Amino acid sequence: MEPILQASIPYDALAEKSLPGISPLQMAEWLIVDDAYNGQMALRRHLLEAQRGEVAALDPGALPAAQEALALVLSELCHIEGFSVLADHVICPDGAKINLDWTAPLITLGQIIQEDICLLQKQGAEHVLTGAVLCFPASWTLSEKFMRPLLRIHVPVSEYDANIAKRVQRLFDGVRPGRPLWRKNALWYDDPELFTPRAEDAPRAPVVAESGAYLRSEKQSILRLPETDAVIFSIHTFMVTKDAVLK
Repeated sequence: MEPILQASIPYDALAEKSLPGISPLQMAEWLIVDDAYNGQMALRRHLLEAQRGEVAALDPGALPAAQEALALVLSELCHIEGFSVLADHVICPDGAKINLDWTAPLITLGQIIQEDICLLQKQGAEHVLTGAVLCFPASWTLSEKFMRPLLRIHVPVSEYDANIAKRVQRLFDGVRPGRPLWRKNALWYDDPELFTPRAEDAPRAPVVAESGAYLRSEKQSILRLPETDAVIFSIHTFMVTKDAVLK
């Protein structure tokens, strides 16, 4: 199978930035349709059909938040070239017709946009992952994170200490509707595969720039849903060759 790659990343993925590395984001810049749309969407739709239990989960109590997330995305797609949003379906830039299923809003989203969507809701002192469509996990598994709070979700991440945890929780508490935030990461890979789940007790060995053939970067956005007060954590995955980054 041919690798699904972008020609470039629309920001400096390798620029150093201290954790959590958050910056303001304009709503119009939240959702991205790039040159890998067709390939990524074909893979996403395949995973949602063949391996749905691995890439999607939703707590029943989070259904209203998931429906609000779908409504927000549809409102944004009305302003993005290539999409036609109708009463009961969406025509996508690759020509696919996706019916709007409000009983399965995250699965619907996963077939329309390149972004993975995670829903987090405040329970006690922390936000908990109550729903997600996660087709492109970067070395983690949805089953181990579902219904877990932020601190527990980041258990394998050595840099995610108590200080960072408090700062991230403050970001999730403080993000306001219509004023999203974003950050980016950058990881070198030997393989351009996008669906790379990995258990917490089997971490991926680091790949250094000198040996990695591909750079994987995630544009991670944080948005507040005004009606349900849930937080969307969205992930747009870029995969480019080393030459595309270092040229």
